[in-house]
This record gives sequence, C-alpha cells and structure tokens, in this order.
Amino acid sequence: MDNDRIKGTVKEVKGSVKETAGKVTGNRQTEVEGKVEKNVGKVQRNVGEAKDEVRDALKDQK
Repeated sequence: MDNDRIKGTVKEVKGSVKETAGKVTGNRQTEVEGKVEKNVGKVQRNVGEAKDEVRDALKDQK
C-alpha cells in the first residue's frame, strides 16, 4: 500500500472532524478549512491508489 493512500485517508478524517466541529460551533472558517483538508486528502489518497495500480500492473507484466 502506498504511503500517499495512508496519509490521504488521515487527512480526510481530520478534515471531516474539523468540518463537523466548525458546523457545531458555527465557525464558518473552521468548517471551510475542514472541507478543504478533506478534499486534499481525497486527492492524495487517489494518487496513492493510482501508484498502487501502476506498481501492480508492472509486476504483472514481468
């Protein structure tokens, strides 16, 4: 499993928590920051998944 997958998933979770905290407290800035962090995490996780797929495809060709 690629390191980006793990780091991306962690960012997604942290972003979700931050977003929820912002909603609960009524802090719009914290909510938006959480959404951004969550989306950055999704992108990073997807990059890690793509790396894994490429690595697996190359292993299959050998």
